[in-house]
Amino acid sequence: MLDALQWFVDLGAIVVLPILIFVFGMILGTKPSKAFTSALTVGVGFVGLNLVIDLLSTSLGPAAQAMVERFGLNLTTIDVGWPAAAAISYGTVLGSLVIPIGVLLNVVLIILGLTKTLNVDIWNFWHGAFIASLIYALTGNFAMGIAATVVYMMMILLFGDILGPIVKKFYGFPNITFPHGTAAPGFIFAIPMNWLFDRIPGIKNWKADPETIQKRFGIFGDSTVMGFLIGLVIGLFAGYDVAGVGQLAVKTGAVMVLMPKMVALLMEGLTPISEAANEFVKKRFPGRELYIGMDAALSVGHPAVLSSSLLLVPITILLAVILPGNTTLPFGDLATIPFLVCLMAAVFAGNIVRTVIAGSIYMVSILYITSWVAPLVTMSAKAANFDLQGNSSITALAEGGLWTTWLYIGLTKILSWGGLAIIGGIVLVGMIYVNKILPKRQAAQNK
Repeated sequence: MLDALQWFVDLGAIVVLPILIFVFGMILGTKPSKAFTSALTVGVGFVGLNLVIDLLSTSLGPAAQAMVERFGLNLTTIDVGWPAAAAISYGTVLGSLVIPIGVLLNVVLIILGLTKTLNVDIWNFWHGAFIASLIYALTGNFAMGIAATVVYMMMILLFGDILGPIVKKFYGFPNITFPHGTAAPGFIFAIPMNWLFDRIPGIKNWKADPETIQKRFGIFGDSTVMGFLIGLVIGLFAGYDVAGVGQLAVKTGAVMVLMPKMVALLMEGLTPISEAANEFVKKRFPGRELYIGMDAALSVGHPAVLSSSLLLVPITILLAVILPGNTTLPFGDLATIPFLVCLMAAVFAGNIVRTVIAGSIYMVSILYITSWVAPLVTMSAKAANFDLQGNSSITALAEGGLWTTWLYIGLTKILSWGGLAIIGGIVLVGMIYVNKILPKRQAAQNK
């Protein structure tokens, strides 16, 4: 069974996602022709989205690496990036179990009314496998790794439930949410930061969303032009020649134009399924709603996200240079920064200044956590027979440096099973409050 599941996942997101969307549409009573068309449109949209993300990665990645070399960074822990972290996560028996555990748990929690998120983003279950692998590397206890998987998948579904209304309000995606292990922690981190910004004179009244910036700065505030200019600056920092700088600038400008269009195409396919899901739930479970859990790549195309992310690339490299005690060399995940901050921008209502400031603080914590957890990541890589390519210490910014990783590893290290029990208890209480208590309070207030 595990081999069959692994084979299915290995088909890739552009095949797996349309199949799941088609099956989901049929279950909801959508006509086969409409379900097939929607599923295929989602697949095509995902292809386009991945092409644009690859364009960003293949242009921004080498430029960021050139900056690293130009600064002459000599740090001992190499950031191998999320693709390597995913391969490590799924490279063990414990990691492969996350898919059946995650699917079964999701169905049970929906039936019990403890979550309203149906997570079809199965490929990104690797985040749960990553945490489980680190717990196993820390404790050597297989059962504790399984428990960590269950608790983590519950937590990410809770994040999806909380995010649903925000996603609809800011991105305009109805009944869609992002229970994404890289992006959701940034959303939680941004909430207290936004509270703080609202109390700082000057910053609290500074409107810096893309629309306001464009009105104030004219052509220089246009998102495409901003992408071009930021790419120009990054190219100069990287030491590129005139051709290299120009090409990078045009490519980053192109990403700002193309990304929202690909997201719109993907949403065109998802909308009929989302509407059918809403009608299905209304008929059979009055008073409840259902969110479709998707990859946070759908949120990356927002101009505030892309502009903030591009600015954070050189900032992250600078932080790696100046932070005392940091051993992490930012490398593989520099082009993944948009996923780290995409949901932060939603909390800040698209305010680029707030997103960059909070993102910089976030990156400080990420660099320190990746340095701290590197021994466990390296141990897990060896257990999965991952090729370290001569590196004695590896890590990954996009998962190894998140506060969720610090929480799970830290509490388990101190309290063993008690640490997982505390996290699990908090998550369960959160699920009950968000899905049971809060809706009743809101219904009473609306009467």
